[in-house]
Amino acid sequence: MRQGCFLILFLCAGLLSPARILNAASLTLSLEDVLERGIENSLELKKSLIDLSGAEYSSNRLWSELFPTISGSVGASYEDRLFSDSAGAGGRMSAGLGLSVTFNAGIPYAMKNIKLAYQTRLLNYEDARNQLGIQLTKNFYGLIADYDYLSVLADTLNLARLQHERNQVAFNNGLVGELTLMQSRLGMENARYSLSLARSSYATRMGDFLAQLGIEQDADASLEGKIEIVKVEADAERLIIEYLPRRPDIISRRQEIERLENAEKQASYSNKAPSLRLQADWNSRNFDPFSDSIGGSATLNIPIDPWIPGTGRNQTIRSARQAIDKAKLDLQSAEDAAAAQIRSLAANLRNSWDSIEIARLSLGVAERGHELTEQGFRNGTVNSLTLEDARNNLVSARQRLLQSELSYLNMILDISAALNIGWKELMQ
Repeated sequence: MRQGCFLILFLCAGLLSPARILNAASLTLSLEDVLERGIENSLELKKSLIDLSGAEYSSNRLWSELFPTISGSVGASYEDRLFSDSAGAGGRMSAGLGLSVTFNAGIPYAMKNIKLAYQTRLLNYEDARNQLGIQLTKNFYGLIADYDYLSVLADTLNLARLQHERNQVAFNNGLVGELTLMQSRLGMENARYSLSLARSSYATRMGDFLAQLGIEQDADASLEGKIEIVKVEADAERLIIEYLPRRPDIISRRQEIERLENAEKQASYSNKAPSLRLQADWNSRNFDPFSDSIGGSATLNIPIDPWIPGTGRNQTIRSARQAIDKAKLDLQSAEDAAAAQIRSLAANLRNSWDSIEIARLSLGVAERGHELTEQGFRNGTVNSLTLEDARNNLVSARQRLLQSELSYLNMILDISAALNIGWKELMQ
């Protein structure tokens, strides 16, 4: 419907021919289409997905952590006495096979960190996906606002053209002077230039947007949707209490603390706790099954130096504990910054709604002013320059309202991103 009205306005303004109307947009994109295409064609998300796949592979094979501590050995030997009566009479050959396994108390914490690494990658991927969705939504509605502004400019050009035609008729009948006619023509050309400039800017932005979606830049495409906003009452303190712990950066900080705690325990248990080494051996001489022998051993290694303050391994454990303390301070700093951001966004959201109400009032005044000025011009009490000023004020008021509504919607998107919830959920 919007596209049809827009084409009609351009046709009336002489900017589109019937031939171009036959080549109208054949691809219509809704917000859902944009999000699907944008996420599917994002190279950064594809790279993040590769990292996520690798972390998932490791997480599903935690048993592999045992293999660095498992080793096997195979050997064969030949023995013969060179300086004996039996030299050359036949040496002795032997073969052996051994297997050893070492257990230490730090292995379980290494496994926990592998699982945690996968969870962190998954969180980062989901956060990147959400951030991309928010940016695509902003671009989508920004282009819709530009499209609406083109309609405003087309309407303004139409008004300027009609006014110039009236002045031409009045001039031919001797009712207005040449200067009035020239001023109305200048106003019409200015309106035409503004529309042409806005169309070029819109085409460039639209082309870049389509390329981001994996669509040819010169493809015939239109966006289906409109900016619909409602007043959102954002209680900053309630939102902080309810949604702050869900923020991806806060969750990531907590996961980092958990990772460091696991690493500290792994280092502590690996260095301080005893380790158990189990070994089994099989030996055979001359491949005679009656001469085979099997042996086994168990060794318990108890480290000493990690318990002595100041040694290298003791300092390693101490550094791991200090890293945990620093990560907790980083978490506190991140929570404070996030809370301040939410309070600021909530305050800006309230002020932005006031801006919309003022813009609506300004538009009403501009519409009434243009109506009265046009009536005065017809009655001969207002000159053409005043009429053009009133028309320009009307255009500015309409643009201001469009930008105010777009700015309010962007703030809703920003605060929903800060709270890690859907923006439609926030509006409800």
